[in-house]
Formats: sequence, C-alpha cells, structure tokens
Amino acid sequence: MKKICVFCGSRLGSSVRYREATREFGAALAHAGIGLVYGGGRVGLMGELADAVLSAGGYVTGIIPSFLATSEITHPDLQTCHTVTDLFERKSMMLEIADAFVALPGGIGTLDELLEVVAWRQLRQIDKPIGLLDVDNFFTPWLAALRHSADHGFADTRELERLVVASDSATLLARLLAVETR
Repeated sequence: MKKICVFCGSRLGSSVRYREATREFGAALAHAGIGLVYGGGRVGLMGELADAVLSAGGYVTGIIPSFLATSEITHPDLQTCHTVTDLFERKSMMLEIADAFVALPGGIGTLDELLEVVAWRQLRQIDKPIGLLDVDNFFTPWLAALRHSADHGFADTRELERLVVASDSATLLARLLAVETR
C-alpha cells in the first residue's frame, strides 16, 4: 500500500480528541512509509493531518478544487498539489491514485466522500480497503444508519462487514494493511 486517501473535516470539531487522533494517524502513515492523499487544505483536521504527515517526514498529495483554493487556503508545504475544476474531478482523482480510503471525523463533505467510495466498491467499480477511525464513537450513528438500511433490504450487509473500523490509528492501519495482503 503506497497511498491512502483520507477524508476528514475542514473544521477542527468540538473535541480535542479529533485533533489528537488525526495527528496520530498522520504520523502513523508517515512512519509506515505510506503517502497521504487528501483534500489539499491547511485548515481544520485536514491541515492537522497534512502537518502531522509532513512533520514526520511523509509525502503528501493534495487535491483541491479551484473554488476552495482560497476559502480552504491550499496548504503551502505539500510535495504535490493538484488544483482541479470541481468536487467531482477531485473525487475522481482520489479514487484513481489511492490504494485505500480512510475517514476521520468530519462533516457533510467527509460523509459524502466516504459514502461515495463505499457505493463505488459495492458496485464493483473499485476494490480497495475502506477504513473508519472511529474516534470516541464518532461513526457509530452513521454505521447504525447503514445497518438500518441493510436491515430493510436497501444495502448489502457484506459490504458493511468489509468496512475496517478501529478506534485507534495503529489498529486501523494494521487492519488496512492486513486486508491488502489477503
């Protein structure tokens, strides 16, 4: 596994644990020699993540739509940064270049990106690991909503079972690497 795409908030959120876990995951990626692919901003958890990877000597690729380049303020220290036309092009490039996907706490954009990769995998358009860093049970309600959909026959339970969920960075990364080697 060479590159993991991480979806996370452009805000810091209400708990200091989100920031701490984000920085831990960024450092873990760098120490494992895995490059980060992310949204390209320097604000919120996105900025914390990029800073953590860079501080630990890792490689960061940002992909930011031109209309967000100003409001999210493109991170100035990335080794590679692609400015794209819109969110669709951003997600398309992320899908293409990442070997796996991870969601950290975030808002509507994070959940949109996460659900899209889950849908693409269920439709067999990609076959890459998808993980959730479930900091303080952040994703528990989201997972419950997906299970509710599956219980009513609208989602494939096998796809939900394939999600790699962990509450700490080391466990999540180890499980993602184990999925890749199967």
